[in-house]
Amino acid sequence: MAFTSFYFLIFALATVCVYYAIPIKWRWLVLLTASYAFYLISSPKTFVFVLFTTVITFFGGKKIGEYNTSYNDYMAIHKKEMSRDERKEAKAANQKKKRKIVALILILNFGILAVLKYFRYYLQAMGLFDTGTLLIPLGISFYTFQSAAYIIDLYRNKMDADTNIAKFALFTSFFSQIIQGPIPRHNQLAPQLYEGHKFDYHNLSFGAQLILWGFFKKLIIADRVAIPCSQIFDNYTDYSGLTAFMGFVFYTIQIYADFSGGIDIARGVSKCMGIDLSLNFCRPYFSDSLSEFWRRWHMSLSFWCRDYIFYPVAMSKFFGRVGTNLRKTLGNHVGQLFPIIIAQYATFITIGIWHGAEFKYIAYGLYNGTIIVMGLLLEPLFVKWLEKLHINRKSRGWKLFGIVRTFVVVSFGRAFPKAASFSVAISMIASVFRGGNGTPFAENMLNLGITEIDYLILLVGCVIWFVISLCEEKHMLKNGGDGTEGFRERLENRPLVLRWLILLAGFAMVLALGVYGPGYDASAFIYRGF
Repeated sequence: MAFTSFYFLIFALATVCVYYAIPIKWRWLVLLTASYAFYLISSPKTFVFVLFTTVITFFGGKKIGEYNTSYNDYMAIHKKEMSRDERKEAKAANQKKKRKIVALILILNFGILAVLKYFRYYLQAMGLFDTGTLLIPLGISFYTFQSAAYIIDLYRNKMDADTNIAKFALFTSFFSQIIQGPIPRHNQLAPQLYEGHKFDYHNLSFGAQLILWGFFKKLIIADRVAIPCSQIFDNYTDYSGLTAFMGFVFYTIQIYADFSGGIDIARGVSKCMGIDLSLNFCRPYFSDSLSEFWRRWHMSLSFWCRDYIFYPVAMSKFFGRVGTNLRKTLGNHVGQLFPIIIAQYATFITIGIWHGAEFKYIAYGLYNGTIIVMGLLLEPLFVKWLEKLHINRKSRGWKLFGIVRTFVVVSFGRAFPKAASFSVAISMIASVFRGGNGTPFAENMLNLGITEIDYLILLVGCVIWFVISLCEEKHMLKNGGDGTEGFRERLENRPLVLRWLILLAGFAMVLALGVYGPGYDASAFIYRGF
């Protein structure tokens, strides 16, 4: 049941109505029932996998929670009379008891993910089974990573364990975000799911706006630009120069509109019931560096990797000692950065593998990681160069240059996940620098499957998107927060009639200008398979 289908809208509407129709204390049961119904309708043959992850994570987490409670109670009584070494020993003993449980749960959950999503192709190559007989569970990467975060946070004694398996089942399977995220933390999402919310017109209004905005980005922009994008990538040997580069740009627009559009729909449905899913995109194409881009793009995955991969690696004693030793041979700058460099590569290789098993995805991670690492290593030289040229890094001109540069770097990187293979991606990147194929650029553009009217609609759609994003960015810079309330506040301050006219106009645009037609699957979100 895809987000853009009529059936999902009916399903979401029915869920919202039933949610507000029953007493508050039982509203979490409506969400659980809706979530399991959604999963059974969408992917019935793989339901057992999400159920397995739920059960082992819950009972393992409950046991870890019992260890934490015993340790916390003991320390509350005896901490003052214990020496520093005794406190360390007590903590180490508690960690040791929990470590085996954590390791077992992580091995089981990530093992299932690895076999079903990554090793299935290699097992097929060895003739062990036909991949067609084994389906990838819906949302497996999302619920696996969110369950891992839960169990690791319990191991770190940062929160209390869930004691109600039915409520925990809701946390791991919430229908609004299980398809393509965001990847929530337990302390951020679970309380909202469990407590129940009173009816609020503003929540319903803002949720409807988000849903409409998601449809706008998905059906008018993403699915329209996907046509010329696919034409270039599927026939990459026919294009070079600027036309080849436009393939990268098209995909850069498509994946953002597609992914963020799906997230907007998920957040909108949740908001209608008073549930705030975390923001997953914060206008990433306004970033003036690749590091900033990854702090704004797929934020829940980036922050997951930061907290559970980057920080543990960067702060490990082993890599700290290696970095200290390297200062003697490679200098203080490299030695000091060594743990951070290793952590960056570990993070981006993980991000690459998260997208898929093929080498092109690992190359995607290495591409981004290497550019960021080179930026760190060359930073002193870069600063001196700017000083000699008397360039003000805080000026608007330099900021604009950084945004354009980052967009180009990101666009080239898109070749790796989109192309059929790593070698095809390299070939396409090389073709950009070979010049044109003799056919005028404008003629190439008009032979990519869409008309001049489609390009005009696409342009207008992108302009509308840019203006709203710019409004949000300015609001963030002026008032803090994430800026998403900027446009909403402006809309809310308009007369009721004007607000409804704007919303109805948006609805009419989606109906009239959305990409539909025979053989076309408007439901195929790029990240649905993750």
